[in-house]
Amino acid sequence: MSKRFNFHLSGTDGKARTGVIQTARGEIRTPAFMPVGTAATVKAMLPESVAATGADILLGNTYHLMLRPTAERIARLGGLHSFMNWNKPILTDSGGFQVMSLSDLRKLTETGVTFKSHIDGSRHEITPERSMEIQRLLGSDIVMCFDECPALPADEARVAESMRLSMRWAERSKAAFGDRPGHALFGIQQGGVTRALREESAESLRAIGFDGYAIGGLAVGEGQAAMFGVLDYAPDMLPADRPRYLMGVGKPDDIVGAVQRGVDMMDCVLPSRSGRTGQAFTRRGVVNIKNARHQDDPRPLDADCACPACRGYSRAYLHHVFRAGEIISSMLLTWHNLHYYQQLMAGMREAIAAGRFADFEADFHAQRAEGDVEHL
Repeated sequence: MSKRFNFHLSGTDGKARTGVIQTARGEIRTPAFMPVGTAATVKAMLPESVAATGADILLGNTYHLMLRPTAERIARLGGLHSFMNWNKPILTDSGGFQVMSLSDLRKLTETGVTFKSHIDGSRHEITPERSMEIQRLLGSDIVMCFDECPALPADEARVAESMRLSMRWAERSKAAFGDRPGHALFGIQQGGVTRALREESAESLRAIGFDGYAIGGLAVGEGQAAMFGVLDYAPDMLPADRPRYLMGVGKPDDIVGAVQRGVDMMDCVLPSRSGRTGQAFTRRGVVNIKNARHQDDPRPLDADCACPACRGYSRAYLHHVFRAGEIISSMLLTWHNLHYYQQLMAGMREAIAAGRFADFEADFHAQRAEGDVEHL
């Protein structure tokens, strides 16, 4: 693990960027979408199946893994990569977002957060130092600073207080992370939808210095228009020679809009969660396979898709196994969705490199506007 973390920006088209992140465990092509493996698994998928979709990196969850099976146990068993049989890079979040969602079970102080486990009610504490320790035990390639993220909408004074606390925690996270060749630490910009607070946060993070920079505190209830309003300026506040990671986003049109505004990395549970609830993402929008109109339809979800669900199974079959509650439904629809997301990223990388991202974006929206029903 001696190879240093490095980001090479190979092309731009407007604000859209494409490049490669070099890590000790392999390359991450950007813009990149990271499937979410909350509990050391991408639900309904084998690790090699996730890799087959084109994913270069997975996201793991510090909060869930610290509770079960514990970071210490994973470390004793060889680290998260060995534990879950994934030999490519892994990014772990800090646990801050999950702790935020436990607002009725937590106590926030300058030191950190104490909270009750949602599993058994046991009490735990996460501080910046403990978050760094957990992520070190997991063996994460990309480690996230511990931060506090208020849900939106929120009073501006509350957002400012939270952002400044997160910046103090970012400094402590950097000190606790130390010098770890082969591993990277990302700072997280906060500030809600207030430009001045975003700039103050970015200035603090730049002064501390990180291997990459995340845009946090979005996709937490503010809506797409407000999110895009922040992304119109927030990425430009962060160093151009470091990766920019938009946390927790999102729907395909969110992703295309974020890349258009200068974002390099994203993650979201949506493609896997939607697969388990009978929703498939296609070039022409979302197909709800549970709908009765699919029960006699011999077509694939998308005739131009090369995933196993589209190569070997009809909409009628997918409708049947979903309605019957069969596990293969989650497997096939999740595989399709992850494949679609990775193809979307590959298409954007190619378009940016060729200087035709505007054409790609126009085609993306035009196909979605056509809809799926018209192509029965």
